[in-house]
Amino acid sequence: MQNVIIVGAGNGGSAILKLFDQAEMLNITGVADIDSHAPGIKIAQSLNIHTYRNYRQAIDDSIDILVETTGDQEVFHDLMAIKPKHCVLIPGTVAHVMFELLNEKECLLEQIQKNTKKRDMVLNSIHDGLIVIDPNETITMANESASKILEFPVEKMILRKVLDIIPDSKLPKIFETREQEVNQRLTLNNGKKIITTRIPLISDSGEALGAFAVFKDITDVVSLAEEITNLKDIQVMLEAIIQSSEEAISVVDESGKGIMINPAYTKITGLSEKDVIGKPATADISEGESMHMKVLQTRQAVRGARMKVGPHKRDVLVNVAPIIVDGKLKGSVGVIHDLSEIESLTSELKRARQIIRDLEAKYTFDDIVAKSTDMILALEQAKLGARTPTTVLLRGESGTGKELIAHAIHNESKRQHMKFIRVNCAAFDEEVLDRLLFGDERGSPEQQIGYFEEAHQGSIFLDEIGDLSKDLQAKILRVLEDQTIIRVGGSEPIYVDVRIIAATNVNLERAIMSGEFREDLYYRLSKFPINIPPLRERMEDLYPLVHYLISQLNENYGRSVETISDEALEKLRKYNYPGNVRELDNIIGRAMINMEIQDEIIRGKHLPPLRKTSFDDLDIMNGSYDDEVISLQAALDEFEKQLLIETLEKNNFIKSKTAKQLKISIRNLYYKMNKYNLGKDT
Repeated sequence: MQNVIIVGAGNGGSAILKLFDQAEMLNITGVADIDSHAPGIKIAQSLNIHTYRNYRQAIDDSIDILVETTGDQEVFHDLMAIKPKHCVLIPGTVAHVMFELLNEKECLLEQIQKNTKKRDMVLNSIHDGLIVIDPNETITMANESASKILEFPVEKMILRKVLDIIPDSKLPKIFETREQEVNQRLTLNNGKKIITTRIPLISDSGEALGAFAVFKDITDVVSLAEEITNLKDIQVMLEAIIQSSEEAISVVDESGKGIMINPAYTKITGLSEKDVIGKPATADISEGESMHMKVLQTRQAVRGARMKVGPHKRDVLVNVAPIIVDGKLKGSVGVIHDLSEIESLTSELKRARQIIRDLEAKYTFDDIVAKSTDMILALEQAKLGARTPTTVLLRGESGTGKELIAHAIHNESKRQHMKFIRVNCAAFDEEVLDRLLFGDERGSPEQQIGYFEEAHQGSIFLDEIGDLSKDLQAKILRVLEDQTIIRVGGSEPIYVDVRIIAATNVNLERAIMSGEFREDLYYRLSKFPINIPPLRERMEDLYPLVHYLISQLNENYGRSVETISDEALEKLRKYNYPGNVRELDNIIGRAMINMEIQDEIIRGKHLPPLRKTSFDDLDIMNGSYDDEVISLQAALDEFEKQLLIETLEKNNFIKSKTAKQLKISIRNLYYKMNKYNLGKDT
């Protein structure tokens, strides 16, 4: 519990008082204002909170948080001087922003609740039962039709194990095997017979999210087909049942000619009685074999046959059973299930997962390995930056994990439920990047909206921001200063509420000196800089990083590698890692590819050759080539190859930029890359 003193009881202080009074972790011990009639003083008195005319009387060592809402700089500086060392002083403007953000969160939660109610209305309006489970085999969703069929209240199913409700359920198996089962028959504990389709929920990245089942109650129809003994005696009753059934039913005689259909059948197939009655059983089939004829030939029921019926080639599943009276075959009865409802639901679920995936950042701080002091400090700074609305600048070499930290900052921030858009500023030329970021008034409606508008109320990650042109730097500065953009070809400013997370491996201070980077933009971006140390300066992280990468690559490669040998680890410790963690990932991945399928330990022989990063690494001068004489040309070629690799990596393999930095022509660069067999996978 944190003890809080609020200094200033005007409108701002009153708002903060009401906000903090609702927080369980905060204990407001006093409110101070020179005006004893201030509105916040009256509110505090009604809440039995101590009030003071002089804030100095309220402050002692028990106070953890001071909130200054007067706006008086002298008061703020005085509070800074007298507050206890452990006490945090919060300006009223910051607290007010917190209040506004929490109000915004409540509005968003209300909208989510409305959308959830709409979804539940749709699911509860369908005739088929629906149950969804998560990876723990727990039911997370069920509709009213499922409740009726299972004879179990929805509220008592949610958060229960599916096997507690349906002991014979195959949903856990579907989750494990990731293979769907279509139109399987199952008898429930209450005696009802259902036809169920079970489908695994798998993300585009291959992660199993759960499974769901859609099922129909076919008890009446199956009982009718299996238990009928005298077709003529109960024909009237049979017709009444079939005509009133919501299931699509067709009946043929022993010769395979249609004798009965119901309205539900016509609704699905588009065929009326004149198209079917007295006609062969094949009359309604657009694609596939007649299951009626197959049942009449074999006298065996058919379950879950898929075919297309009617002029519109409707995709359906068919169950057909023989009608046997006194041992004699009298015909067959078929039940048709329209697949469009199931496929529509599946499509909606896929689309929902796609939307969630597009709007979310992938990584959190839990995904980042950090044991070294420098990396832990960087992550602590990043977490602090995530909790503030300010712009964050991530600085570090290529491959150090700046993008992962950008993801984590977004996921830890108040904007975590809004969009996160990633842009590599070095991957596009100026004209294309201008349209991508700010939109194009002259384009189609889809092209008019740029990334900044798309990321409204979310975050945008501008990687390699040091490579922006001066014109684009000016436009980014406009966003930071007045939160507006102007589309290409447009003139009207458009308001955008976007949190910018920038990253660069460029020395911005040197770029300012050379006139390549705007000084005013630099100061705007550098309000919260975070330096990401290179891997060579955080070697305490090497071993845990290797094990983390092994576990990730095991999943990707379908392997079961357990660890790395001391010999191989020692080789990795001696390497300089110009490509940082990204290069380590590449090295471990190539090592696992080099291993035999039964190998469980990465050994030195599995590691790929580690590239030379200096003449010292070449070991030419100290005789490590077993007294082999190496020519000057060979040494120069090796040095040139390593320089090309490093420059290409720093420029994300953008050839025009690499050639410009090396001061050679594009044609010459391509020649040298072919000479040394260098490509994107180098």
